[in-house]
Amino acid sequence: MDAEMRDRYEDRLEEIEALVAEPEWRSALVVEAHEAVHVAVAYASGEPVGHAALRRLDGGDLELKRMYVASAARGTGVSTALLAAVEDAARALGASRLVLQTGDRQPDAVRLYEREGYTRVPVFPPYERLHFSICMAKVL
Repeated sequence: MDAEMRDRYEDRLEEIEALVAEPEWRSALVVEAHEAVHVAVAYASGEPVGHAALRRLDGGDLELKRMYVASAARGTGVSTALLAAVEDAARALGASRLVLQTGDRQPDAVRLYEREGYTRVPVFPPYERLHFSICMAKVL
């Protein structure tokens, strides 16, 4: 995932890396193992092909983080299955809404989320410092 995102946002790496160097930003962009309240991993033929994590935010929402499907598994329903799994987990954890942040160079992700009932919401902190952020939410 990191390699693909580096390629997509190569001309913005300096900006992103400067933010990640700030402790409060690192925690926004990186999910440490102890922060994840749920992690889903998708497998095909015994090999991991995708993952997604949930992190609790102040206010009771859960944030979808680090959702990724390997390019070879795209178009096979893995992303839809992962999204359904984390939405079920979010409901079980008592969340009434799931929020996420993605970027303007991930139109495939935006299309998936829109197709699955997510709507664009105002960019929420701390992502407003990334001018290319797209934030979305789904009421569960």
